[in-house]
Amino acid sequence: MSVQKVALITASSAGLGAQVARILAPDFRVVINYSSNQTRAQSLIDELSKAPSTHSSLQTPRFHFLQADVSSKASVEKLVQDTVKTMGRLDVVVSNAGWTRMTNFLNIDEGVNEDDWDRCFVMNVKTHLWLAYAAKDALTESEGTFISTASVAGVKPSGSSLPYAVTKAAQIHLAKGLAVILAPKIRVNSVSPGMMLTEWGLKFPESKRQKAVENTKLKRLATVEDVADQIRTLALSRSVTGQNLCIDGGSSL
Repeated sequence: MSVQKVALITASSAGLGAQVARILAPDFRVVINYSSNQTRAQSLIDELSKAPSTHSSLQTPRFHFLQADVSSKASVEKLVQDTVKTMGRLDVVVSNAGWTRMTNFLNIDEGVNEDDWDRCFVMNVKTHLWLAYAAKDALTESEGTFISTASVAGVKPSGSSLPYAVTKAAQIHLAKGLAVILAPKIRVNSVSPGMMLTEWGLKFPESKRQKAVENTKLKRLATVEDVADQIRTLALSRSVTGQNLCIDGGSSL
């Protein structure tokens, strides 16, 4: 009987995280993490439970949800401990949490808000480090993989705010650093989506969304399905580490 691998996805009750859960559900047992909306997490698990599995003999639980405030190091550590305790192993971590505040990127006065810098550093850099560190023993044992969700704003100065762009660049470099440090047992990569029309992306004014489409070479924005498919590819690959995959229709070229 093939071993059923386990994936933990942070910030996964909606949006990209939920789509990653959907795309991994046939092949992985999945832990959904949410910060406050338990009802949304439960409804996602109800949906996932109807999905077919590639495994003939199902280990239980197949799906599980855990609340955690990923801006707290202790909470992140407990999230990993509870995942391993409940599921018995850990093979894939998708570190999907992040934070920004909508500003005018070109207005330097809006780009020097210290609270924004502090929160962006916690949510876009430190939480990913804490999660990788907490999961390293379990991932070493399974020769697993760690994937973090960055942004094209970390590749090309752009996006919702200056602190967001700078901390996303740091997040991408963190993934490369971890790929060096945690080799050869653990593979570490990041994905950098362009603008996606999620609940968050729809907060951008229509003019900005239209300009984002025009700025792509393919004249289309990436969808959560596009990005989740690439995360699955990285989760299954045995040979890719230290890479940042831009899923942006060519807008960063």
